[in-house]
Formats: sequence, structure tokens, C-alpha cells
Amino acid sequence: MTKQYLLLMPLLLLAACGDSDTASGNASDASDTTVDTALDTALDTALDTTSDTTADTAADADTEGSSADATADTAPDGSVEDTTADTTADTAPDGSGDGLTPEERRCERIRSSIEEAGFADKVTITCDATKAQLTSNTFPDHDLMNGITATNEQIPVEAPGHTVPVMLAPNFAPAPLTVDGALGVAVNGVPIYDYSGAGAIDTTTYDPSVDTLITGQLDRCGGHSGRGDDYHYHAAPVCMIAAMPNRDANPILGWGFDGFPMFGDNNPDGSTIPAGRLDDCNGQPDTEFGYRYHTSVAPPYVMKCLKGQVDLTTVPRVPPLSRQGGGGGRPSGRPPAGGVQGLVHRVEASGLHAMEYTYNGRAYYLRYTPRPDGCFDFETSTVTANGVVETGVYCR
Repeated sequence: MTKQYLLLMPLLLLAACGDSDTASGNASDASDTTVDTALDTALDTALDTTSDTTADTAADADTEGSSADATADTAPDGSVEDTTADTTADTAPDGSGDGLTPEERRCERIRSSIEEAGFADKVTITCDATKAQLTSNTFPDHDLMNGITATNEQIPVEAPGHTVPVMLAPNFAPAPLTVDGALGVAVNGVPIYDYSGAGAIDTTTYDPSVDTLITGQLDRCGGHSGRGDDYHYHAAPVCMIAAMPNRDANPILGWGFDGFPMFGDNNPDGSTIPAGRLDDCNGQPDTEFGYRYHTSVAPPYVMKCLKGQVDLTTVPRVPPLSRQGGGGGRPSGRPPAGGVQGLVHRVEASGLHAMEYTYNGRAYYLRYTPRPDGCFDFETSTVTANGVVETGVYCR
């Protein structure tokens, strides 16, 4: 029996008694009026109390209902899950909530880093179960070769369809990996090498004698053309960064072939990296990716080695130019002693690419024009060839 009925029971008995007295004629009209008034007052008070109690009970019931709803969303292990049933249903096995596997998520992260940097029209990406394949022509839109003094007398030539792999499930290698070639790729599709021009290096030390920046081998954008007439970076790609619409957001600048990203001089949140924080590969642990590389003002400038495992047989080099019809590749040059003067690289509307400079007061040059068949008409006069004019058709 509820509290409300217990409260009303004496009043009902009192009303019954009043009616009995009236029927027998023993009570006066005044007495009846007094009893009726008292009964009305008591009933009003009781009903008000009952109404308030009922409202409180309803409120309690609503609160309990909310608790029940929350309880319904509690996981078997006691942890509270998302209270939105639809969201809970879409939760991925790893708890990320997007329904993607880690490999799919890494693929989308690589894709978004390229798109947000403004290079979706320069770089295409496809992913399989283990790798992202990034395809580009390796030829950037920014200024090239200007500022070089120690030229190796190679000129940048595009490499259409060049594809490199980036691992989607990085695993740390037993020891850092050094490579005589690219270690990764920038978000504009240009390969990233270590700081040196000496091939594989000692990852635990820095050798200024092979530093491509301080020896004058790099242009104002942090890159140059290698022995295969392929453009690549050895230092921070500052001209690429300047052209990126998201440059002020501390974005990803590139990816190591091992699957770890490369950021700029600061942490992703914009904070300064304390001196001595970066390891031998110019990187540090990362909560989202496991590890990340950085660019830096001081050597080694970019990733110096790879922290993750990479099957180097899956990482192709940009193929060198070869003479059409046979006869070997285009001769590689060597930096003239003491450096050249006034090196200028330009690309004309006609399609002519030219690099011109002087050495010991004499003019030298490398020039080429693209052909309809995808090859290039070359004419050169280099220090390496003692100024002899050489011509030929070369292809990738």
C-alpha cells in the first residue's frame, strides 16, 4: 500500500463518521459544517502532497530511465561505450570508430597529406594490402638548380610514371638502414635522399666532406639533379613548402619508404623540438604513427636513415637516360674543381630546358627539348667533356 493511501485513510474514516452522525440526527448543523470544512482542508492538503510526491516519483523514473539507457550502452567489460547506437555499430575493431583497418587508415593518411598539400594533380596513389604506391614524374613545379656552384653537370629531366612504395604497416628494423639512393618521397612526388652525395653512409656520424649543402651542390630549394639526370632533395624542400596551401599547419612533407612520415622543423603541434631530441635518423617517436622524421636547419637536414623495415628490391631508382638506338647512357659529369660561376637554369615556353654557367671564364651549357615520342633532343658543352659540343637523342 502506498504512502498516499495511508495518508488518506483517516480522512475517509472521518468522512464516514460524519455521514453516520448526520443520518442518526445526533449531530447539529454547525457540527456538520465544521467537520466538512476540516475534511475539505485535509483532503486538499493530502492531494497536494500526493501530487508533489507523484511528480517527484515521475522525475525519479525519468532519471532512472536515463541510467538504464546509459547502462544499455555499457560494454560487457564494464566500460561505457558511445551512447549513440549507430556510432557504436560503426566502431572499428581497434576502437578508432571509422571502420577502417590500420593499413587502410594509413593509406588514407598518405592520400590526404598529398591532397592537402595541393599535389593531387601531380601524384597518384593506389594501395594494396601492404603498400601504398605513389606515382609521379619526379619533376617539381618550383625553381630548379639555381644557386648551385658545385654542379655535377647533370640537368633535371622528368621521369613519367615513376612509382615508389610506402609501407602501410611499418615495423621497426633491428638497426637503422642506409641506402645508396632515395629513402623516401616528398608529397610532390620528388624523391628524398640523405644529406650526402656519397651513397650509403655511417648513420652514427656526420661527415661534412660529403654534405651536399655545404659543398655547394644544392640549389635554393634543397635539391639537385643526380647522376641519372633525376631531380631529388638532400635538404628541406623549402620551395615545395612555400607553395603548399597548408604550410602554416605543420603538415606532413613526405614519407619514408618504411611508412613513417616526415614533418618540418617543428613538432606537429607547432612546438619547438628541444636540442638533442632527434635521433641518428633525424626523427623521434610519434603517438599517431609510431615514429616520425623531421627536417632541420642543422645537419642532417632530412631523414638520414630509415628506422623501419624496407625490402629494397621493391624500391626502384629513377632509370638513367639511355641513348636512343643503343650506345649507352648519357655521360655523367663531375663537379669542376673550385665550382662554376653564374649557373642559371630555365624552362622556356617552347619546352627548351637549359642550364648555363661559366668556368674559368668560358661558357658551358646543357640543353634539351622534349620530343613527341617521349624522348629528348640533347645538346651539351660541358667542363667534363672539355667543352666539346655533343648531341644525341636520349630516353628514360
